[in-house]
Amino acid sequence: MKEKIISKASDLFLKLGFKSVTMDDIAGEMCISKKTIYKYFCNKEVLIKESTSSVHRQVHELINSVVAKKHNAIQENFEIRETFKNLFQSSIDTSPIYQLKKHYPEIYTNLMRHEIDQCSQYFRDNITKGIEQKLYREGINIDIYVRFYYTLIFNINENTSSEKEAQKAEFEALEYHTRAMATPSGILELEKQIQKISN
Repeated sequence: MKEKIISKASDLFLKLGFKSVTMDDIAGEMCISKKTIYKYFCNKEVLIKESTSSVHRQVHELINSVVAKKHNAIQENFEIRETFKNLFQSSIDTSPIYQLKKHYPEIYTNLMRHEIDQCSQYFRDNITKGIEQKLYREGINIDIYVRFYYTLIFNINENTSSEKEAQKAEFEALEYHTRAMATPSGILELEKQIQKISN
């Protein structure tokens, strides 16, 4: 039952917002008593913490599933972006990350600490792969490029209230990041991925 509550709460938080969803809403959606929820979670903050951890795990499982497909480095980044877009497409107009930071800053800070570590490792692996595939230039400072990119991405999500605007800015950041590293072959692959999205 605990996992079912976390799953339903996660869906509602992403769709309706962390602030607006109440324990009554979750109980009503699940056709259970509020008392049942409080049996597992002493308050809403604890449930939000568990729910965001669950979404965090889900996000990284999705990243790993895309990486396992062995796409080239540039296609991999675009596939992951598309996966994220689909995951959050049912959310309200306000970005979930923006909401979490605004209303539950402590939970947000703890989540981001883990998120930055895991994302940095993924970005590092992707750049290394792109260099091996001759899509990214040799000799670039991988750690600096990783820091540039996650600073861009997290800044967008922290400071853009609209989910639609955040996704648009993330796309621009991905193109910017890729062009900064790309070889001529990488530019061709980038243009191919952009064209695919435009069609």
